[in-house]
Amino acid sequence: MIELNATHDPALTSWVASANGGATDFPIQNLPFAVFRRRGSQEGWRGGVAIGEQIVDMAAAVAAGVFAGDALAPARAAAEPTLNVLMKMGPKPLSSLRKALSQALQTGAAEQALLQECLVPQSQAEYGLPCQIGDYTDFYTSVHHATNIGRLFRPDNPLMPNYQWVPIGYHGRASSVIVSGQDFHRPRGQVRAPDADAPVVKPSARMDIELELAVFIGQGNALGDPIGIDAAEEHIFGLALFNDWSARDIQPWEYQPLGPFLSKNFASSVSPWVVTLEALAPYRAPFTRPAADPQPLPYLASAAHSASGGFDIQLEALIETPKMRQTRSAPARLALTNYRHAYWSAAQMVAHHTVNGCNLQAGDLLGTGTLSGPTLDAACALIELTSGGKNPIRLPNGEQRTWVEDGDTISLRGWCEKPGAARIGFGECVGTVLPAKA
Repeated sequence: MIELNATHDPALTSWVASANGGATDFPIQNLPFAVFRRRGSQEGWRGGVAIGEQIVDMAAAVAAGVFAGDALAPARAAAEPTLNVLMKMGPKPLSSLRKALSQALQTGAAEQALLQECLVPQSQAEYGLPCQIGDYTDFYTSVHHATNIGRLFRPDNPLMPNYQWVPIGYHGRASSVIVSGQDFHRPRGQVRAPDADAPVVKPSARMDIELELAVFIGQGNALGDPIGIDAAEEHIFGLALFNDWSARDIQPWEYQPLGPFLSKNFASSVSPWVVTLEALAPYRAPFTRPAADPQPLPYLASAAHSASGGFDIQLEALIETPKMRQTRSAPARLALTNYRHAYWSAAQMVAHHTVNGCNLQAGDLLGTGTLSGPTLDAACALIELTSGGKNPIRLPNGEQRTWVEDGDTISLRGWCEKPGAARIGFGECVGTVLPAKA
């Protein structure tokens, strides 16, 4: 488990002025990774590191000779068109690179003259996916979300009996994971009304959001070799924001007996910046469950995991309607929650995914599932917020929403803050729903 080190010192400042002052998501204590190029250019994609309002162009920094020693190999990997090679290296080389970046970006660093020529303003950048995603598995880690959804369909028995014993998940479609800012068309699929004899193919009328986190796998494991709970985080590269859009009217007709299909595989939006587990070390939290609940089986539990297997991450979902854009009104908050409310941790997801010998690979994505909290204002999907579509949400400008409408933009944000530590954030995960194609 990653320990606190010099890179977490809240007193550190950077010669990049926009990284200082406590308002940015990307102070020197964060240093997340993404893949980018200058917007509208034909430049090649390459890795970058966020610092304030700037991006360290890792290809330029390597060419300028900024890195040496243990940091050189991971720096070269971070400069590639995808982050897969860097992810595959594991936590030690990544930590060496993070240390070198921290030292080079600190106020008074000797590397300033070289490195300041390698900065690209984030306002001039466009982003690709952080890595080539080989496989995507979506979990169901919020007991509050599971209970809220179950209550809509099974009022007398909302939580299925296996939920408290096994991390529930299903395999999704990696090819339709898209980066923040990439809009998509409303999906079509088979829909059957409760009183209809046959289904019809039509655009979804019940488009929903799902506020999640993406867990990116770093080092993989060999086929047949499970990953133990206390080794699981050695196989996690970092976390990003994730909106796993859902077509609620397509899903009920198709999901039995094998689960979601067209209702989920049309688009899932991920933020470009991946925050490493090392950056999140100051925000670790105990991970326990109520004593009256079934306790995790031995392969999903340990003393170290109970002590600090959770993360204190604030998460927010906002909506901007076309009318809001027209009147230049601020987006409205839909939900505010915290990753501490999850019933299953990231480490437990990895341990369970591999207990049967399944081999994970660098760049694989695990979705946490909708991260709803215990109260209605912390419900992270419209199906919960509107009680299955029965109670529309009234927005500050007088508009109402039951489901996401064409032209609506959903933004997810995430951040960590507490006394004695530097505030860090995840940037944004943004997507706009376009009208269905004919």
